[in-house]
Amino acid sequence: MAKTHEIKVERREDEGKGASRRLRHAGTVPAIVYGGELKPVSIQLNHNEVWLASQHDWFYSSILDLSLNGDIQKVLLRDMQRHPFKQQIMHLDFQRVNENETLRTAVPLHFLNEDKSPAGKSAEAVVTHELNEVVVECLPKDLPEFIEIDLADLAIGAVVHLSDVKLPAGVVIPELKLGKEHDVAVVIAKHGKEEAEETPVESAEVPAAKVAKKDDK
Repeated sequence: MAKTHEIKVERREDEGKGASRRLRHAGTVPAIVYGGELKPVSIQLNHNEVWLASQHDWFYSSILDLSLNGDIQKVLLRDMQRHPFKQQIMHLDFQRVNENETLRTAVPLHFLNEDKSPAGKSAEAVVTHELNEVVVECLPKDLPEFIEIDLADLAIGAVVHLSDVKLPAGVVIPELKLGKEHDVAVVIAKHGKEEAEETPVESAEVPAAKVAKKDDK
């Protein structure tokens, strides 16, 4: 069963830009909860608590229990607005989830044992992570906080595709239902020489004035 995390919130009575600005100055984050059969509700959260939570993968990809005066609503984070240069969260959007309905969301990928693999140990290999997250479909109870990819056997020249990712029970990758061309690479272990050969060499441009002088001769 997927692990859940409880976050305490308060109902927000005042709305508008001025009210939101006052909340932020008071160390509070304005937010909204929407979806399901209930009406959207404006809420507020403690900024420091939310900031700490935002440092973890689970905040973005797990079912969250929003606690409003003891009333629990299960939600997913759908949007986060950050200040352009301050370490400040400006606004949050949460969507209610139905425990009996399939949901679709992005889940982070965690790569294990790359440094122990043949490709990871070789100075001649260049390992690239083409994806850092993947969109999955599942019931809320089956939603993983992250998906692990064990690279212990990754060899030079090997490619790990979406279809190679081992998924928890009840979890599917909808992209794979669209055809083989959607089975994209997740990890590539290239030979260093191949990487060098693929890098184009820029030719030195000859100034137009010098070309003209040669033609005049």
